[in-house]
Amino acid sequence: MNGKSQATEGERRPPRQPSAAAAGKGSTMSEPGRHADWHHLAADEAATRLSASCDDGLGEDEVRSRRAEHGENRITPKPGKGPLLRFALQFVQPLVLVLLLAGTVTAFLGEWVDSGVIFGVTLINAVIGFIQEGRAESALAALARSVSSEVTVLRGGCKQRLPSTELVPGDVVLLAAGDKVPADLRLFRTKDLQAIESALTGESTAVAKHGDALPRETVLADRRNMAYAGTVMITGRGAGVVVATGDHTETGRISRLIAEAPDLTTPLTRKMAVFSNWLLIAIGLLAVLTFAVGIWRGSSAFEMFMAAVALAVGAIPEGLPAAMTITLAIGVSRMARRRAIIRKLPAVETLGSTTVICSDKTGTLTENQMTVREVYAGGVQTTVSGSGYSPTGQIGDGGEITGALRECLLAGVLCNDAGLSEDEGGHWQIVGDPTEGALLVVARKAGLAEDSLLKSHPRRDEIPFDSTRQYMATLHEIEGRQLAYFKGAVEQLLARSTSMLDAAGRPVELRREEIERAARRMAADGLRVLAMARLAGQQTMALNESSVDAGLEFIGLVGMIDPPRPQAIAAVSTCHAAGISVKMITGDHAVTALSIARQLKIARADENALSGSELATIDDPGLCRAVREVNVFARVEPEQKLRLVRALQSNGEVVAMTGDGVNDAPALKQADIGIAMGMAGTEVAKDAADMVLTDDDFAAIEAAVEEGRGVYDNLVKFITWTLPTNFGEGLVILAAVLAGATLPITPLQILWINMTTAVFLGLMLAFEPIEENVMRRAPRRPGTPILDQALIWRIVLVSVLLLAGSFGLFLRELAQGQSLAEARTVALNVFVVVEAMYLFNCRSLTRSALHVGLFSNPAVWYGIATMVVLQALLTYLPLLNRLFATAPIGVRQWLEIFAVGVLAYLVVGAEKRLREDR
Repeated sequence: MNGKSQATEGERRPPRQPSAAAAGKGSTMSEPGRHADWHHLAADEAATRLSASCDDGLGEDEVRSRRAEHGENRITPKPGKGPLLRFALQFVQPLVLVLLLAGTVTAFLGEWVDSGVIFGVTLINAVIGFIQEGRAESALAALARSVSSEVTVLRGGCKQRLPSTELVPGDVVLLAAGDKVPADLRLFRTKDLQAIESALTGESTAVAKHGDALPRETVLADRRNMAYAGTVMITGRGAGVVVATGDHTETGRISRLIAEAPDLTTPLTRKMAVFSNWLLIAIGLLAVLTFAVGIWRGSSAFEMFMAAVALAVGAIPEGLPAAMTITLAIGVSRMARRRAIIRKLPAVETLGSTTVICSDKTGTLTENQMTVREVYAGGVQTTVSGSGYSPTGQIGDGGEITGALRECLLAGVLCNDAGLSEDEGGHWQIVGDPTEGALLVVARKAGLAEDSLLKSHPRRDEIPFDSTRQYMATLHEIEGRQLAYFKGAVEQLLARSTSMLDAAGRPVELRREEIERAARRMAADGLRVLAMARLAGQQTMALNESSVDAGLEFIGLVGMIDPPRPQAIAAVSTCHAAGISVKMITGDHAVTALSIARQLKIARADENALSGSELATIDDPGLCRAVREVNVFARVEPEQKLRLVRALQSNGEVVAMTGDGVNDAPALKQADIGIAMGMAGTEVAKDAADMVLTDDDFAAIEAAVEEGRGVYDNLVKFITWTLPTNFGEGLVILAAVLAGATLPITPLQILWINMTTAVFLGLMLAFEPIEENVMRRAPRRPGTPILDQALIWRIVLVSVLLLAGSFGLFLRELAQGQSLAEARTVALNVFVVVEAMYLFNCRSLTRSALHVGLFSNPAVWYGIATMVVLQALLTYLPLLNRLFATAPIGVRQWLEIFAVGVLAYLVVGAEKRLREDR
């Protein structure tokens, strides 16, 4: 185990550098980004190939020349859709195209009012979709603008602070702790330089950097003399020459992989495409049948064409595109309140179809804050409570900290380069290595503050951590004597120890086997184990490797872990109850991954993890079998994440994939729903994802799945509500043609019914709260149709009720001597009243409106009140009477209309009760 997450020893630099003159225009430069072996070249040779000077950087003339040749240091964005194209695409939907055709033909026949209303309906739908897409694009652009980076560059021998986009190959970049690497660099000077490269390689621990040449076959993750764009420096300082910018960087290479990944259609878009096709076939056949029957009966072609148009307009659910968009948009808004930002509207529903969630471990399922859980000192095991970087919690029973335990905590503070601070909002954060930060936090829990300790125990010398030594040492002056403290791998410090401290802090004989057993037990529990030791010296003690090779006093062991988020434990349990599998895919070690997975109940106690090396030996059919059984995948390479997602999809799963790094982006795009981390995520990952979590918390995924299921439920409720109206209108037209009767409702009246009720009645279902059992149901399988047999039967039942009620009352009014306008007004109002009553039945597709609560969705009552006013105006306002060919009706007619509505409500309620009893 590492004491200080891999930093290099001292400052390294190649023996010679090219002169400043070598950077002149006259020199020849190899094409940057196309040389695969920069890590294999000596630093001075790399600089020579780039015609660069490590001492002075590039001159301004050379910078201008290279920028003209290579362009800005940025990844070429994927071409987006312009506003005109986005608006035009709103009309490219089968149902909308049929409406446009109907409107065009109607206009050609001189029916300008009907044509104008049809075109107005399609325009409203297009504007709604365009505005919502524009909002998503604007939010994404604002997110990109909020992330800007600057870099320190050496040019003409002077340091400059510039935007990273202005870098060119051959520039000399100066790096310090906290810097984000702006381009691919060949390092030539380092001092304790460490990088977090998880964004590129998936490796969660810090990586040491140096300037020495490496073998040509060295893999990307082990190229310690390179710094890659998008990675972050956490300690030390260094300098490197830019070898690749923009699309030529390793990040750019992955960007090309993303571009090659197909844009998958979502379950909703696939189902709606099938649904629309069947609907159009049915409407087309009915329209042709209506026209043919009318001609056969001797009616004029014009009259029958208008009847066919009326049937088509009536059968097409004009409000469906707008309802889909608005329902999804409401889901987006609800998810945003639950810390999930949706970039693509259909992703809302896809979440509801998810059958497998593949989650990273660090930061998503865990706190991403190393926490000390156990201290073993003086032969005594002591547990530590609390989590994260807040120094709240208790060590042991909360008593006084003395003896070897105190000395162990003291060593962790003094042999430490991190810092711990509290911001204005009361949030604690560390500067430096997370492992060292955890040691400061546990010491604070014991009342040992690093600031005061460093003043009373000043550091006089140090041995930085090195991956070959695997320990760090610092020399301190304490009460007039020299005392060195060590922190590092157990095997390294134990091998150098000859004694140990007992619980009281007295030197005793070293109990090596006992310490090794304790270390193995802690490691088996998934803890990262560090050892602490000390060495007392004389007044003028020298701190070097030869002087500390033996004679150490072993103090104790510290076990730490990135603990699981408490809310993630509950979220995983909820997902399992909802029939959703949760799989952990991490770059961490198998033991640590399994420990966390077992705490989260992702893995059983007897379950093992599958490692990346094992994955490499499994063929694709074998992997498809393995992903059904295995829930934890450890030490996984970036390409293997893509394989895992594809294997799950091959098994018919709808896969949600989380990620934060550049290396995660291809898998995020391949997944049915890609979920990027908003806090720790790279811009590449966010751009490839469908959803971004603002707090990087797995619990937000579970909440988003719940919202997604609710959105899908509300869409099905709307479709179940609207289709009986459309089919009922079509049946009324067909029945009138077959009977040789006058049309009970005109095309213009049909459009009034469809659009007003869709907006003020049907859309109110989008505001329905999530039903209480939504996360206790199994996920919908991808092949499941939108409407099952029970709902299709209900749609047919209500359509027949509408046919009987409207056509029956229409004929009754004519038989009693009422005018055609009055009879049509009665038929029109039957549709609206039955729709309003049926709306209560659709608030739950399986239970009564009383069960979900009459007032749990106030929007329903607002919508009904609005429709009452609109129908009153349509029936009694002279202007609307002339425009829509309606007429005032009396109390008797209203009583008959409402009787039909109540009857329809009771029949559907009885049908639901009978089906529930089965």
